[in-house]
Formats: sequence, structure tokens, C-alpha cells
Amino acid sequence: MRGEYRIGVDVGGTNTDAVLLDDELQLVAKVKTPTTEDVDEGLATAIQMVLSANGVIPASISRVMLGTTHATNAVLQRRDLASVTVIRIGGPATQSVPPLSTWPADLRTVVSAGEVIVDGGFEFDGREHVPFDEPGLRRFLEELPVRPEACAITSIFSPVSAEHEHIAAAAAAEVLGEDTPISLSCDIGSIGILERENACVLNAALRRVARQIVDGLSAALRDQAIEATPYFAQNDGTLMALERVLEFPVLTVGSGPANSMRGAAYLTGLREAIVVDVGGTSTDVGVLANGFPRESAIPVEIGGVRTNSRMPDLLSFALGGGTRVRTDGGDLVIGPDSVGYQLTSEALCFGGSALTLSDMAVRCGRATMGHHPVDEVSGLRAVEAIERIDQMFEDSIDRMKLTRSEQPVIAVGGGSVLLPDSLAGVSEVHRPENYEVANAIGAAIAPISAEVDQLLVLGPGGRDEVIKRARDAAIGSAIALGAEPERTEVVALEELTMAYLKDDVLRLRVKAAGPLQ
Repeated sequence: MRGEYRIGVDVGGTNTDAVLLDDELQLVAKVKTPTTEDVDEGLATAIQMVLSANGVIPASISRVMLGTTHATNAVLQRRDLASVTVIRIGGPATQSVPPLSTWPADLRTVVSAGEVIVDGGFEFDGREHVPFDEPGLRRFLEELPVRPEACAITSIFSPVSAEHEHIAAAAAAEVLGEDTPISLSCDIGSIGILERENACVLNAALRRVARQIVDGLSAALRDQAIEATPYFAQNDGTLMALERVLEFPVLTVGSGPANSMRGAAYLTGLREAIVVDVGGTSTDVGVLANGFPRESAIPVEIGGVRTNSRMPDLLSFALGGGTRVRTDGGDLVIGPDSVGYQLTSEALCFGGSALTLSDMAVRCGRATMGHHPVDEVSGLRAVEAIERIDQMFEDSIDRMKLTRSEQPVIAVGGGSVLLPDSLAGVSEVHRPENYEVANAIGAAIAPISAEVDQLLVLGPGGRDEVIKRARDAAIGSAIALGAEPERTEVVALEELTMAYLKDDVLRLRVKAAGPLQ
């Protein structure tokens, strides 16, 4: 019967995980396969394997959800990024800090295809700052020596009024060509201009990567004769449709850890907890708040660039099952490098020659894996390594807590066997069934969401009336994106009084989410 199953896939640096869920969101099959150098090939293999695991016919798959590191890796490795013309509408007020001035030099060289600041923009209360210099913008674009592959447009206070951004977009499309992808900051970030501009430029630079992601998934589904609707996981643990990935790829950068946290919440039923996601290469520690990843309250760096796009609040460090262990002058050195997706061939316990944390865990009896004895590893050294990583786990959990009281921890990810059964400051360590594929499960069960971030003037109805308006707008946006109307609800509301304005104004950030229709 068509529509009976859904597939969730998460592509990590070490493994690609895939799960098959039925219409009641119960796990039917799961696979974990090493991530290949050609990520698309590994993705196709994982989908083929999870179908074969239970003999499910392709026609019974209704939806496929993907979380991927494509966008993150592209920024970190400075590859496959589009050249971007950067337009800031903010003169003369913002001339002192030029666009991309805080970017790493190597990334700026790869991305920038020319930068300009033109007069225009709005004040925080919606009044025009200065008239928009459209003729100046057109002259700049016409004089570009090489046509850019994408364009990013940012105006001061565009979340309040995006009029100048839209005028600039029309002019850029006319001069550069209608087929040039254009990113507007009003659609991506919040009020602060520099971080919003950075997120907008990264989004434009990732448009080519987005096309590769979409084409790779489409090819994998086509090869398996799957006609299901594809969705992509985004930074806040929710889903977006294929066309939105092509338009807003920067919103997928933090999808991997977000998937793991949503999967951890689903597998345990806990809505408030610390989640420790240990992979083969790195560990991510995050916080569940009302069942969703707690968002970072400060700008988050992506590849050395500060942005204010929605990102989970994470503490990440280089520790995983494939982390190499060495002896340097008698001292034990743990990482930061890892054998990554070659764990099952390189680690001692699998017959390889690299000493890893997995080998140390096997030697101490904390984990059981592989087929080769590790008796040659010093028991004292193994205990020392395990004690060191236990301290790293405790320190990271303590840094993410907002209270001194003990809190529950959910251990997920294939490398979470490294975690002990008890830790200082932790009330209980939960190890749910299917913990090793929590990331793929998180992608498969994720809802659709939408967020509004607005400055609203208090009218006759007062605070209650403007909050209701913002809540209705967020819920309506989520429903328009594909959420079930009856089950869509507000999952987060942030309220800030703008005391320095003449009128009574509230800044409201409201997020609504609901399961797919």
C-alpha cells in the first residue's frame, strides 16, 4: 500500500545511517554504513540497504527525510562554493565596517565576487534611514569584471522593512540575469546586520552545494524507483521541502546534531535533558528544551564566520570512537585526529594498525566490538585514556547546564559506548534502544516548522493582541509549508520590550511546529 513507510537518513562524517519507519512511526529496519568519499554513493547505498533489510517495495515509501553534512563540509573545506556579489544597503551609516571584513581570508577569497555599500535602509521603527541609491547599485553591477554565480543583499533593519532589499533584488536580476540566484537577508537572519549579512552571503555561496544535495538525493530515489516526497532536516530539528533547500541551504548547516537531539527525545520520551551525541570523529553536547534543541542565544560561527541564523546551542569537541590515541614522550595524547569512516578497517579491534578510543574502551570492558583481540594494549594506559575522556564528558555537560542540580543525559550515536553509566552532575544516563541511529530517526520523525521575528506596535488590544497576531502568523506559516493544521502549535515564544522607542513596541520571536500532513 502506498504511503505506508518513511525513510530517514543522516549522513555523518564517519557513518551514513538510515531507518525505515511505518505509518505509526515505529522502527521497521535500520542500517549503518561507512560514509564514502563520494557522499552521494554512500547515500544511495544506505537507502538501498534499508529497503532490502525488510523487503519493502519502493512504492510503499511516501516520504524520505535527509540530514546531511554537505553544507557544513563545503564551508569548512572551502570547496564547491559559489562566487557571490555582496550588496549592503546601509550607507552612509555602516561604511566603517565593510562587508566580509571579519571573514577568514581564505574563505573570503573563494566567495567574494565584489562588495559594495550603497545608501539606503530603514531605522528600527520602520522609518526610512536614507533614500535607496538604486542608480549607484546598478552602476556597480554593470561594472563588475566577471558575472558572479550568486548575489547576497542585506539592508539595515530589513526584518522591520525589506522594501529596499526587494527593490535591489529586482535591479540585480535585471542587470545580472534572471537566472542568478539572489539571497535576501530578511528571509534568513534576525535584526543584527553584520551576522545577518554573513548568514545571507553564506547562503548565497551554498546555493551550488544545495543543487548537488538535491540532485544526489533525487538520483538515489530514482535509482531505487522511489517516488516519495523528499524533505531535508534543518538546524532547529524540523523539516523543509526540497525547493526551500535550494533557496535556503544555510538552514541545513546544523541539521546533524539537531536530528540526534530530536531522535533522543523521541526514543526516551524526555523533553528536558542533556544530549551527548558521540560519533566516530566528534562529540556534540546539546540541550533539549520542550523536546527541541535549545537555540543558541549568541551568534554561532560557521567555518570562522559569525552568523545569527537559527542554530542549536552546541558544545562540540574532537572526540569519537575513531579518535586516535598516541604516546608522546611517555604522555598519552588523545586526538584530535580520527580514522573516521575507516574505523572498521583501521582500528586494532577490527584488525587494523591504528590505536583508537574504541580499542581503549574494548580493552577496559566498556565496549564490545570488532573481531580482533586488543591484549597488546596496556591495561593501565587504557584506564588512563578512559578516565581522561570521562572528565571531558563531565566538563562539557557541566558547561551546557543552566542549573547546578543534576540533570538526565541521553547518550546517542554509534560512539556513545564510550560514555560511562554514571557521571558527576548527572541524575541518570539514558541509553535508549536504537541509540546508534538516533540521528536518522530524528530526521524521519521531524515536524514542519516556521518562525516569525517581528517588531509590533502595541495597539488598543495591548500585549495580548500582538502576541496572538504573531502566534497566528507563525502557525499559519507552518501550515502553509505542509504541517497538519489541527496539530500545529507554538513551541517557542521569545518576548523583548523595545524600551527606547517612542511607541510601545514588542519584539516577538515565535516558532510553530506540527507533523507533516
